[in-house]
Amino acid sequence: MGNFSSGSYNENFIEHLSRFIGETVTIFTTSGGESGSGFTGVVLFVNSCFVRLITKIGPAPGCSIGNSCSCRNRNRFDGNDIRTVGAVADIPIDRIACFVHNAV
Repeated sequence: MGNFSSGSYNENFIEHLSRFIGETVTIFTTSGGESGSGFTGVVLFVNSCFVRLITKIGPAPGCSIGNSCSCRNRNRFDGNDIRTVGAVADIPIDRIACFVHNAV
């Protein structure tokens, strides 16, 4: 192995992760349980501490401007579960065991 400091390695890894902002990736962590099974989502943000993935996208607004629906219909639970607003995972850089992305 070449001589490199852990700081230099982290900077290169963070730069590499940053190239995938807007792309779907899977990140496996060193933790156990469900979180050790990996997180798949779109990379939103990367800094020296963590990677933020959106793992579930919430629904679009049900009553957009120009739509004739009334406010009381927004609280109705039909086939579209409006209680689901999405999910975000913040993964510490130092807990990443494997970073999986498309080759192209």
